[in-house]
Amino acid sequence: MNSGWLGGGSGELEIADAAAMEAAGAQLARSLSHSALIFLRGELGAGKTTLVRGFLRQRGHDGAVKSPTYTLIESYELPGGEVCHLDLYRLGDPEELEFLGFRDLLARSATCLIEWPQMGEGYLPRADIDLRIEYAGSGRRLILDEIFDK
Repeated sequence: MNSGWLGGGSGELEIADAAAMEAAGAQLARSLSHSALIFLRGELGAGKTTLVRGFLRQRGHDGAVKSPTYTLIESYELPGGEVCHLDLYRLGDPEELEFLGFRDLLARSATCLIEWPQMGEGYLPRADIDLRIEYAGSGRRLILDEIFDK
């Protein structure tokens, strides 16, 4: 894995399998020294939740990690702070985020990893980190589009 992948700017990382995707999630967690808003883009089955699983395990979570497709938000109280995993795929309207308490999550300085952020377009603030996962043969390509300064 490229150690400079999250060093700033844009970049790509080739992912061979689920274990490598989890390792990329762990690397992402290690690279953050503060809370962040992280967008995860990619088709169904691309590995977004697998990346989140690696992130959460790196932060100390040892339980199951499921996609919050139906619950929309899963929160984890971890030693390094609160981490929230959101899946907006089933969101009917971006304003529904208000009813889910999204502003409260941001006010609490939770790190938020958001799958399908385009469903919250117009309501979500700008991401600190915007990642895309693309199919690449039998593996995946993780593309860091941009890192914004806090």
